[in-house]
Amino acid sequence: MKRQNCPNCGNELHFRNTTCVVCRRQVGYAPLLGTMLAYDPDQEKWRKGDGKTQPYRPCSNQQHLACNWLVPVSDPEPLCVACRHNDTIPDLSDVIHLESWRALELAKRQLFYSILRWGLRAPTAAEAEEGALIFDFLADQIAPDGTVTPVLTGHDNGRITINVAEGDDAERERRRAQLGERYRTAVGHLRHEVGHYYWDRLIRDGGRVEAFRALFGDEQVDYAEALDRHYKEGPPADWRQRFISEYASSHPWEDWAESFAHYIHMVDGLETAQSYGFQVEGASLDFDPYHSGEIGVLIADWVQVTVAVNAVNRSMGQPDLYPFVLSTPVEEKLAFIHETIRQACGS
Repeated sequence: MKRQNCPNCGNELHFRNTTCVVCRRQVGYAPLLGTMLAYDPDQEKWRKGDGKTQPYRPCSNQQHLACNWLVPVSDPEPLCVACRHNDTIPDLSDVIHLESWRALELAKRQLFYSILRWGLRAPTAAEAEEGALIFDFLADQIAPDGTVTPVLTGHDNGRITINVAEGDDAERERRRAQLGERYRTAVGHLRHEVGHYYWDRLIRDGGRVEAFRALFGDEQVDYAEALDRHYKEGPPADWRQRFISEYASSHPWEDWAESFAHYIHMVDGLETAQSYGFQVEGASLDFDPYHSGEIGVLIADWVQVTVAVNAVNRSMGQPDLYPFVLSTPVEEKLAFIHETIRQACGS
């Protein structure tokens, strides 16, 4: 993500900020402009750092402290370009659900930052009968007798369902430890699930199935049986040589989704490092990661940056930021995703 500053006083802002802590001006992110705006109470308008005013208003989800994005005044839709993809949200009278949903919405805005930076098509249900990207944030249902009906996070024909518990840091960490995962984050879930959505759009509907199968395998293998076998038997002994994660080895669809999520991790992570002026030996960081044509440079720089940041984390007694190894087959899969996105966006 690009570094942001307050348009009013120049203080550094973060992606989630709604108020500048120095000048106390209300701030919001204008996704179509790719920058933060500050509200000028004298002119009753939002303005950029160059002083030019912009006709914007806050997303209506700001009333729940769940969004800091802005909507053009000319747009009749009350929700921003990220929030309008929601179909179902949890009961906000439940404080725990509200806090978890806020965290998930932040992660979703991080996801949409990437979608918008690339210019990938992602219509809402109101914009397209087929191919819409829809989100349901649901909570487990507990019956009077204590029986729990769990919500399973997943994707089905453009509809992404996220268990709202994934927005609770403690619960998510408990699940990570229980499943023996090295990495489990809200933004990771969303990047993974949207990978399934873009498999439908870019691979199945984009005429790239044969090229996909050459790298990832035949997706026609029974999905339910493959996952059942994975959970019973675990990954193959050589999974590290062929896959980005254990779960990626379960089925070609999951391999694609895991690889797609890691491609976003890499591109967005590199843009953040570049924006903050990182200087790492062996990494150039002198290009726009979202629009670079050189996948080899992206991967090489990402390896150098993550090695350095992992070392910093270890010096603080923290787990590695990026505990993954990019084998040659994984690099080939990332290259395929890179070219697929470039072709889809005409870059």
